[in-house]
Amino acid sequence: MKITTRLFTLLSFLLLFGSLTYGQADIQLTPSSVVAGVDKDRLARYDQFLQKEIADGRIPGAVSYIMRKGEVVHKSAYGYSSKNEKKPMEQDQLFHIMSMTKPIVTAAFMMLYEEGHFSLTDPVSKYLPQFKNARVAKNVDQGAQGETVPANKEITINHLLTHTAGFSHGLGGTKLDNDYAKALYSEPHNNIESRVNTLASLPLVGQPGEQWYYSASPDVLALLIEHFSGLNVSEFLKNRLFTPLDMNDTGYNIPKDKSNRWVPVHHIDKDGTLINSPNQLPIEGNTIYGGTHGLFSTAADYMKFCQMLLNQGTYKGRHFLSPKTVEIMTMNHVGDLYEAPGQGFGLGFGVTTNLAESKSLGSVGQYYWSGAYSTYFFIDPKEEMVVILMTQLQPYNNYYGEKMRQLVYQAIIQE
Repeated sequence: MKITTRLFTLLSFLLLFGSLTYGQADIQLTPSSVVAGVDKDRLARYDQFLQKEIADGRIPGAVSYIMRKGEVVHKSAYGYSSKNEKKPMEQDQLFHIMSMTKPIVTAAFMMLYEEGHFSLTDPVSKYLPQFKNARVAKNVDQGAQGETVPANKEITINHLLTHTAGFSHGLGGTKLDNDYAKALYSEPHNNIESRVNTLASLPLVGQPGEQWYYSASPDVLALLIEHFSGLNVSEFLKNRLFTPLDMNDTGYNIPKDKSNRWVPVHHIDKDGTLINSPNQLPIEGNTIYGGTHGLFSTAADYMKFCQMLLNQGTYKGRHFLSPKTVEIMTMNHVGDLYEAPGQGFGLGFGVTTNLAESKSLGSVGQYYWSGAYSTYFFIDPKEEMVVILMTQLQPYNNYYGEKMRQLVYQAIIQE
């Protein structure tokens, strides 16, 4: 009996000691390579992917910046900023962010919404009369001069924010799209009002609210910013966003003393060789302060903007937007009109609504956008993560945005 008791006591002690040491070992097993739950050894796959794309002559170089749970997880520059000059890419390079201008202008516009200047359901013509009595093309293949019918409802501010007004961006390939592109971007305009007045004169591709169609609507938001604030958009953004967010490298023009940091856009020529594109958008002297595109920025500056949104409108203790405003901006407002599987569209952002349908790694509630020269970002509130990838390559496709998500999300190993 005594032997049995002693054996039981010894076994109990060994089991208890084993469980304690197992618990201690479990606590100490977090690899030193893990930062904010992201395994940097696994994230090396992302580095290797980008390095191979550069080595194979598909992109000139890139800048990557990742933060999770308030910690810098990844910050790196690769390859060249200019293939012609063989200039190494640096982390503070200035990129033409193209349509990544849209989320910034949208956020600025919603700051004015918070001040009570308008309601989301207001007709645009209440403030800009040139949008009264809009017309809709009966056949988009007949172009801007084709037959039209009256719009069956007024274009609202919500339609502008969600790309459902019926305007075009000139990218769809129809004759009407081509007419938009020529009128908006090939004809001379001195300011945003001139470009928006041209937009108002063109027929819509469809009835307001009845389709999601990528458009120049954010240019109308830019003109409305001027209408409500009394400042041009460049001044408004600088005073209300860029200066208080310490986004000192972001604007519609690059100062001469920073021009050496500009990254020119590249493309692959007919022989399959990556080259600096012969035609570049001007980096100074720009006077059209638009909402569709136009801003130059760095990955570090854009990260500050994204961190403000991730922090529900707050940055370093300063409130730029209410959490309730950020909440409504990042909801799907378009039902099933946005045709990408598992995706919707909010006020200025694409929004992930169904992971299974999206067939990609991520989180429901992730919001994002990209730019025509191959710049990409997403914000994942669930994972408390912001990911930015910037290069300068045309024409645009979302391949690098998709690989960015795949190779970043697979590196998350802890909550």
